[in-house]
Amino acid sequence: MKWILFSILFLRYAAATAQSGKENILRQLDETIRLSHDFDNQKYALLQSLKQQLAAAPGAVNQYEICIRLYNEYKSFNYDTAFSYALQLKKIAAGMNDPQRSAYADIKLGFILLSSGMFRETATVLDSISAASLSDSMRAEYYVLIRRYYYDLADYVNDWYYSPKYLRLAGLYTDSAAACYLENHFERLSCLGYKYFKENRPDSALHYLRRTMALPNLSWHQQAMIKANVGSIYMSRRQYDSAIVMFAQSAMADTRGSIKETTAAFNLASLLFQTGDIKNASRYIERAVQDATFYGARQRKVQVSAILPMIEGERYNAIENEKNRLVVYSAIATFLVLALILLAFIIFKQISRLKAAKEIITVAHRRQQEINDKLLESNRIKEEYIGYCFHIASAYIEKIEKLKHQVETKLADHKHGDIRYIVNNINIKQEREELFHNFDRIFLRIFPNFVSEFNSFFREDDQIRLKENELLNTDLRIYALIRIGISENEKIARILEYSVNTIYAYKTRIRNKSIVPNDEFEDRIMEIKI
Repeated sequence: MKWILFSILFLRYAAATAQSGKENILRQLDETIRLSHDFDNQKYALLQSLKQQLAAAPGAVNQYEICIRLYNEYKSFNYDTAFSYALQLKKIAAGMNDPQRSAYADIKLGFILLSSGMFRETATVLDSISAASLSDSMRAEYYVLIRRYYYDLADYVNDWYYSPKYLRLAGLYTDSAAACYLENHFERLSCLGYKYFKENRPDSALHYLRRTMALPNLSWHQQAMIKANVGSIYMSRRQYDSAIVMFAQSAMADTRGSIKETTAAFNLASLLFQTGDIKNASRYIERAVQDATFYGARQRKVQVSAILPMIEGERYNAIENEKNRLVVYSAIATFLVLALILLAFIIFKQISRLKAAKEIITVAHRRQQEINDKLLESNRIKEEYIGYCFHIASAYIEKIEKLKHQVETKLADHKHGDIRYIVNNINIKQEREELFHNFDRIFLRIFPNFVSEFNSFFREDDQIRLKENELLNTDLRIYALIRIGISENEKIARILEYSVNTIYAYKTRIRNKSIVPNDEFEDRIMEIKI
């Protein structure tokens, strides 16, 4: 019995101690956040000094080095400004014609793009960098960036198919990065610690992260990052009190270092919400919103937006529960709920009407677009063929004028026999072949894929094989005329110098060979695009 009482008392004491420790660390965090403007002013003073140095810096080398310092100060402070300095680095490096510095500027640009959640743009920058051409230190930073890219991408995708692939690649690049650093280097220890955490090996992860925390002269950003990772491990182990302490310490380091690209406040708010501390969760999620908005990190905004409504909703519910203790407030709340339901019903009806109207407009727009496409197609065909007709007509007028001149000359010289010779020398067959050739040429200029698409309507054995130097044959020419709008058999027969029955026989034979139903064949011909 004594042991039972002792155990109960011990558990109560441990719980009270943990609660006291939690409240103490949160009070420290609140006091640190209260002084955040002072820390930010110190940051602004440093940034202003660096900007003045950059403006007065002689030579591209000095400008490049100061620009890197400005970028490093801004990279976890404000995305837009850091991005602009990354671009300035590229510009300076390009002016120096220094491939190494250009590649290093690309690494910096990739980091800031990734910090803002711009994965596609980051991938484009990473693909432009050749690791083999980098110095050892640059290659190490390059591998650190790639492993973070794949870890962030895995978290963003968060599915069973792609995420494991990205995690595997992240692990490989982590090993490559670790191999570039000395045994006790911060980047090596922190990379390995995070890798083992992602591989669900918390003991190994804590081993490396604790070694990292023990390193001297860590920056505020480095302290914040490592403590946030340790907090995540404790959270995965359900050691919530220890996780809260680590997240709070990480958030304090972020605040002291004026670091806005941070996850500590968000993780702390999420954990507090999970453990039922709605009041503190609401306060720290607001801090996370402020940091994400100031920095401009897209993925942070998405994360915060996902949990913010839940936290605010729970806080609102707590307030409502207190209000509902009073009868008057209960009546008001009931009235508001009824009004909200009525308003929701009205809004729902309006939304339904708007959706219906939108659907009608969408269908009409689609139809109008189809009509416009057909009109554009028709106009292009007309323009091409008007030019073609003018060219042919002009050529024939020249030939007629030449013939007229020859005949007038022979008549003037009373050489009537020569006139018959001139007339007999007119080769109608050649003229018609030239006409067909010109038609084929201009048609294929408008419809360059006509032959291949036409053949796609037939089995391979039945497809048309054109002879050398042959643009179209009679089969293709019939349906070429149909495609430009000449569908009557009589007109086609006159153009091609065939009888109507022959044209009909051609069309029937072609349709019968097609794999397309006969009644759809000409519609499919008309669907061939310019």
